[in-house]
Amino acid sequence: MKKCIHVLLIAMMAAAALTGCAGHKEGSVSVDGSTSMEKVIGALGESFKKANPGTSFAYNPTGSGSGIKAVLDGRCDIGLSSRHLKDEEKANGLTETVLAYDGIAMIVHPENPVSHLTLEQIAAIYTNEITNWNEVGGSDGKIVLIGREAGSGTRDGFESIAGVKDACKYQQELTSTGDVIATVSGNQNAIGYASLASVKKSVKTVSVGGVAPSEASIKDGSYKMQRPFVLVTKKDAALSKTAQKFFGYITSAAADKIIAAAGVVPAR
Repeated sequence: MKKCIHVLLIAMMAAAALTGCAGHKEGSVSVDGSTSMEKVIGALGESFKKANPGTSFAYNPTGSGSGIKAVLDGRCDIGLSSRHLKDEEKANGLTETVLAYDGIAMIVHPENPVSHLTLEQIAAIYTNEITNWNEVGGSDGKIVLIGREAGSGTRDGFESIAGVKDACKYQQELTSTGDVIATVSGNQNAIGYASLASVKKSVKTVSVGGVAPSEASIKDGSYKMQRPFVLVTKKDAALSKTAQKFFGYITSAAADKIIAAAGVVPAR
């Protein structure tokens, strides 16, 4: 009988150890969420590992909604969201810390002659009130609307700012920032939105209301299409020692240069 109890206790301890490995290993940091934050969080992770030899860092790019749920379920240390938490998420015990501010760039094919749009025109385009590029000074061609999937922080930010929440008529809803950029770069009639920090030369950014997206215009607030990059944690649950050290580092003055070099504006 004693032997059975001993074996049972060992099994229970092993199961507990395995459960603790789901994103909370000692000496490691796991983050999950926004694909738009890949560049900045990757740079911060590399810098942290260099300063802390032997530490491991894992980033799972699943999208803001999934990252928030991963924190709630205890599957990662820190969630990443490119939108503010909703009231119901806060009511579930989650808290947010703004790491940086990022511009949502409107992108078109490099050969598209349109370089300037107003916020009103963007809203009309995404709700199919404007359907041809010649209606906004471009060449004749049906506009192809590219966006992100439901639950994406980028989509939530774009639709909220443009005033088109749940009213967009997308031709394609894609699951990552990279997919949006690649799709727009391959279609001369496409328009999409993406994190400014992730934009490549394969697409062209369009000014919004006469203001081009840049670090300076995001910082002074003149570029209206911007959103926060948020760190999500549980309000009443302590981070592991290593995760807390990482959190403290990326929200300190020491990280500001790395955040800025990634193309976003530090919140500090």
